[in-house]
Amino acid sequence: MRVELKIDAKCEEPYVEIHTAKLTPNIQAAISLLQSENDTYILTAQHDNKTYMMDPETIVVICTEGRELVLYDVAKTRYIVNKPLYELEAQLGKDFIRISKSAIINIRKIKHIEAAFNGTMEVELVMGIKEVITRNYRKKFKERLGV
Repeated sequence: MRVELKIDAKCEEPYVEIHTAKLTPNIQAAISLLQSENDTYILTAQHDNKTYMMDPETIVVICTEGRELVLYDVAKTRYIVNKPLYELEAQLGKDFIRISKSAIINIRKIKHIEAAFNGTMEVELVMGIKEVITRNYRKKFKERLGV
């Protein structure tokens, strides 16, 4: 499949045109994904051998711990996530930002931010969870929060 992207500063609202000989399941899935852009994304995660549907508003941080990708919610419950971090970053939306190669945080759950040594920053999230914003992600983080 060929994909074209045209960036135009004069474009007020993004739109998509699809040219195809017939409607296939893959094209239908792409249309559904594009149409659901404003819908809230629901993430599944495991805790105590049960699968839970996680509301993004309750998520504080998603990070790697050893070989596992874990999620902590506002109750500080630890869940295991079975999706790659880059995929979650793309799907979770505007309230989430990548702060390192191994962590994504909910910007609405930030308690405070402070500068640390060697160009890093440390963010304290609600419930006392602390994460480091690495130098590679610091500029984007500051721009996003207007700091």
